[in-house]
Amino acid sequence: MDRLLTFSLRYRFFTLVAIAVVIAAGLWSFAHLTIDAVPDLTPVQVQVLTKAPALGPVEVEQFITFPIEASLSGLPALRELRSVSRYGLSAVTAIFEDSTDIYRARQLVTERLARAMEKIPSEYGRPAIGPLTTGLGEVYQFTLKGPGYSPMALRTMLEWDIGMKLRAVPGVVEVNIWGGEPQQFQVVVDPAKLLSFKLSLRQVFDALQRNNAMAGGGYLERQREQLLIRGEALATQISDLTRIVVAHGSGGVPIYIADVATVREASALRIGAATAMGEGETVIGMVQMLAGENAQQVVERVKARVREIQMTLPSGVTIEPYYDRTLFVSNVMKTVRNNLLEGGLLVIAVLFLFLGDLRAGLIVAAAIPLSMLIAFTGMMQAGLSGNLMSLGAIDFGLLVDGSVVMIDNILRRLAQNKDMSREERLDNVQAAGREVLRPMAFAVGIIILVYVPILALTGVEGKMFRPMALTVIMALAGSLLVAVTATPVLASWFARARHGQEETGLLRWIRRMYEPSLRWAIAHPRRVVVPAILLFVISLGVGSFLGVEFIPRLDEGDLAIQLWRLPSISLTESVSTALEVERVLRRFPEVTQVVTRTGSPEVATDVMGVELSDVFVILTPQSEWVTAHTRETLIAKMKDAITSEVPGVGLGFTQPIEMRFNELIAGVRSDLAVKIFGPDLDILKQQAEQVARALERIQGAADVKVEQVAGLPLLRVIINREEIARYGLTADDVLLLIQATRVGHVVGTVVQGSRRFDLIVRLVDQASADPATLGNLLIPTMHGELVPLSRVATIQVDSGPAQVSREHLQRRIVVESNIRGRDLGGFVAAAQQAVRETVTLPPGYELTWGGQFEHLQDATKRLLLVVPVTLLLILGMLSVMFGAMRPALLIFLNVPLALSGGIFALWLRGLPLSISAIIGFIALFGIAVLNGVVLVSHIRQLESEGLSTDQAITQGTSDRVRPVLMTALVASLGFLPMALATSMGAEVQRPLATVVIGGLLTSTVLTLLILPVMYRWAAQERLDETRAD
Repeated sequence: MDRLLTFSLRYRFFTLVAIAVVIAAGLWSFAHLTIDAVPDLTPVQVQVLTKAPALGPVEVEQFITFPIEASLSGLPALRELRSVSRYGLSAVTAIFEDSTDIYRARQLVTERLARAMEKIPSEYGRPAIGPLTTGLGEVYQFTLKGPGYSPMALRTMLEWDIGMKLRAVPGVVEVNIWGGEPQQFQVVVDPAKLLSFKLSLRQVFDALQRNNAMAGGGYLERQREQLLIRGEALATQISDLTRIVVAHGSGGVPIYIADVATVREASALRIGAATAMGEGETVIGMVQMLAGENAQQVVERVKARVREIQMTLPSGVTIEPYYDRTLFVSNVMKTVRNNLLEGGLLVIAVLFLFLGDLRAGLIVAAAIPLSMLIAFTGMMQAGLSGNLMSLGAIDFGLLVDGSVVMIDNILRRLAQNKDMSREERLDNVQAAGREVLRPMAFAVGIIILVYVPILALTGVEGKMFRPMALTVIMALAGSLLVAVTATPVLASWFARARHGQEETGLLRWIRRMYEPSLRWAIAHPRRVVVPAILLFVISLGVGSFLGVEFIPRLDEGDLAIQLWRLPSISLTESVSTALEVERVLRRFPEVTQVVTRTGSPEVATDVMGVELSDVFVILTPQSEWVTAHTRETLIAKMKDAITSEVPGVGLGFTQPIEMRFNELIAGVRSDLAVKIFGPDLDILKQQAEQVARALERIQGAADVKVEQVAGLPLLRVIINREEIARYGLTADDVLLLIQATRVGHVVGTVVQGSRRFDLIVRLVDQASADPATLGNLLIPTMHGELVPLSRVATIQVDSGPAQVSREHLQRRIVVESNIRGRDLGGFVAAAQQAVRETVTLPPGYELTWGGQFEHLQDATKRLLLVVPVTLLLILGMLSVMFGAMRPALLIFLNVPLALSGGIFALWLRGLPLSISAIIGFIALFGIAVLNGVVLVSHIRQLESEGLSTDQAITQGTSDRVRPVLMTALVASLGFLPMALATSMGAEVQRPLATVVIGGLLTSTVLTLLILPVMYRWAAQERLDETRAD
C-alpha cells in the first residue's frame, strides 16, 4: 500500500490515465450489465413432463411417474425429487445442489430418461424435459383477441404463427399457451353405421394409417437431368380423409370413411382454459425467458417482435399484453436509484459541513462514482446482475470512509504548514497519507472481511445475499484503491487548506459540546460504563420479543389469487366461476386488468387440475388507490366481495413472482407448508384435515387449505376376463373401444404447411352420453356376434384420487397456509404446539414443516456459524493490526453496543428479525469497529511520540472527532433513504438499513466517550502490572 501511494504521487499523470481507464471500463460494464428486480432464487432443477390423456392420476403415478422417479433416483448431486400425477399429466422435478451446472444436470436427466422410457408403454405418453427457464422466466404475458374468430382459430394462430416467431427471439426459450381449443382432425365414427357394414374400429384405424403417408423412390436420370421420385398420399384436408377406403362390400363396392364417420376439425379434450376481464374465454401466450438472460433486453426484443407480428395478423386480431416484467424491474430499480442518489447527496452534504472546503468535499465525493464503476466492472466479470439486493444494499457512506480519513489528515497537515513549495507540498501529502495508511487499510479491510462469511451462505439466502456481499466487497476494495491513489493525487493538486481554517463552525460547536463531556466521562467512568452495560442487557431482553421471519415480503404491485373448487367440478363450470370472480374484481377501481388461467398449459410446467385457477390482478399504483390504502386491507375487501357473490370457491392471495418462486423452491405456493408422508391417500387426507383445523385456530393464519387429493369422479369399466374368454375377445378389443369414446385413438398426423395436427378416431358423443348408453355399445366378436359392452365388463360410478403428490419417492399431502399480520417464527412455534396437541400420526407416517419456514431454519443454522466466524475474524484482524490483544478487545467493545442500537431500532419500528436484518448486523459490526480503529491507532501513535496517556487521549480524541463523526454520519445517512423509503422494493432493504443506522448511533457514542475511558483504565492496569513486576 505504501509503495502504491508513493507511485501514485510520483507518477501523477499515469494515475490520471489509470482513472480514465477505470471510468471507461466501468461505464461500458454498466451499459452491458444484466438488470433485474430481484436475484433469481430458483434452485438448479430439471422438470420431466409427460402428457397421458388416457390415464387417471393413480395410473399416471404407476405407469409414468414411478418409472421416471426410479430412473432419476441416485443421480450425482441430486438433492430432492418430487412429483405430481394428475389426470393426463405427470410432472417430475429433480432438484440438484446449487453448485451443479444446469446444462450438466439436464444431460444427466436426459441420459437416465432413456432408461425410464423403456418401461413406459409408448401409448401412455413420451416424457420430455421442460424448458430451460426459472421462476423469473415468465417475463411477458398477453392475450390474443379477434372478434369473429373461434377459440380454436386463435389458439392455432398463436401456436403455429405467433409462437413460432417469438421462440426465434434471442433469449426466449418457450412460448407457453393457455386456453383456446387445441385443434385436431377427428374421424367421429357412428357405431351403428360401423356395425351395419360389419366393420370394426381396428379396420378404421388401419385404413387411416395406411392411406395417409408419403414415400420416396430415390431418383432417375433423364435427358441429362436428375428427377426425384416421390409418392404422395398425404391427407391435408377433410375431403382427403373422407375419401379413404376402409374396406369393400359385396360386389367390391368401396366403403369410404365418409360412409361410417364424420370428419371434422374439432377441439381435443382440454386440460385448461383462460378467461379475461369477465368477458369470456381467451387465449394466453406466456413468453418464458432462457435462464440467465437479461429480462430487460429480452422483453424489449419480444415487444419489438410483437409489433412486427401484429402487422402480419388478420384484420381484427390483436395481441394485448397484460403482464410485462420490465415495469416491475423499472419500478424496483427506480427505488434503488432514488435511494442511492438521495444517500449520495446526504453523504456529500455531510462532507461539506465537516470539511468546510468545497474542493476537499468534491475530492472525497469523487470516491463514490469511481468505486461504483470498479464494482460494475467486477460484477460484469463475475456474471452478477444489477438488482435490488446487489445494488440496493450499497451504502455510499462506506465508500467514502477511506477517502474521509485520508483527506482529513492531509488537510490537517497542510493547514499546519505555510508557504510550501511544490515539492514540500507533495512530501506533506505523502507523509499525511502514510500516517493513516495502515489504520485506514485495516479499517476498510475489516468491513470487507465482515462481508466475506456471507459468501458461505447457500440455498435461498445464499442466492439472495451473496451477490450483495460480492458487490459490496468489490465496491469497498475499489474505494480503498481510490483512497490510496486518486484521493492523494487530487488533494496534491486541488486541496487548499489554510492555517486556522481546518475547522468549520459546525466542528467548533461539536468540540465545545464534546470536550467537557469527555472530561466528565474520564472523571466519572462508572457513570458511563454501567449504563452502557445495562443498555446492552436490556437490548438482549427486547431482542427476545422481536418476531422472526425469513425475508420481508417484496411488494410487486400486482396480485395473484389462487382459486380452488371441488375436484369433481367440470372445466365448463370452472370457467363460469372464474368469470364471476373477474366481474367482481373489475368493480374495484384499483384493478386495471384481470386474467385467469385455469388448469394446465400446453407445456405443463405448472401442473394444475381444472378445479384450480390462478387469477392475475393488475393494479394501479398504490398512490391512486381509493378502496383501501394498504395491500392487506385491499385483499380483505376483495376476499369479502368474492366470497359473498361467488359461493363454493376457496381463495389464496399472493403475488405473481412470489407464487412462482414458492412453488419452484418449496413445491407449494404459500408461506408455510406442513407435509405429511405415508402410503395411504385416505389416511393422509384425514391427518391433513386435522392439521388444517389446528392451523385455522392460530392467530395470523390465512388461506389455509389442504391439497385436494381425493374426490375425482370416475366411470370405471372393469373387464370380466371369464366373459371375454367366452366370446373370444381380448382385453385390448374392449380397451380400444373405451379409448375411442372421448379422448380418441391417434392414428396419424395431418400436415398443412408448417402446421401439424393429430388425426384421431373417436365415437360420436351420443355413444357415451351416460353409463347406460356406454354399456349398450356393441363389440363384434371373431365369430360374427355382437356383444354389448355391459356383458363383458362391469360399469360403475366411483370416486378416486384427484392428484398423487410424491417427494423423496414417498406419497405426501400438503397443508398450506399464508401468514398475515404476524411474524413467521412466532406463528410456526404456536402452530407446532397446536399440532402436537391435536394430531397423532399412525405408524409409518411422518410430518415435516416446509415452505418459507424450512428456509428460515436452514438459514438460521448457517448464520449461527457465519456470525461467530465474522466476529472472530474482526477480533483476529484487530489483534494483528495492534500486535496485542488488549487494544483489540477495547475496540471490539463497539460490537455489543452497536448490537444494542440495532435491536432497539428494529423494536421501535416494529420490524421482525429477518435474514435481511441479520445481514445488516454483520455489516454494522464492521462499520462500528472502523471508528474505534481510527481513534485507538492515533492515540497509540501519540503515545509512541512521547505523550502521556492522558495527553494522548485528549489530543487523539480532539484530532479524530471529525473523521469519527464523519464516517458514522455518512454511513448512517447513506442508508437513511433505504430505511425511510416506501416505494416498490423498499421492504427488503428497510430492516438492513434500520439496523445499521440504529447501531451506529450507539456505537459512535461508545467510540467517543466510553472507548477513551476504557483505554485510560486499560493503560492504568498495564502500568500497575508493570510496577508489580
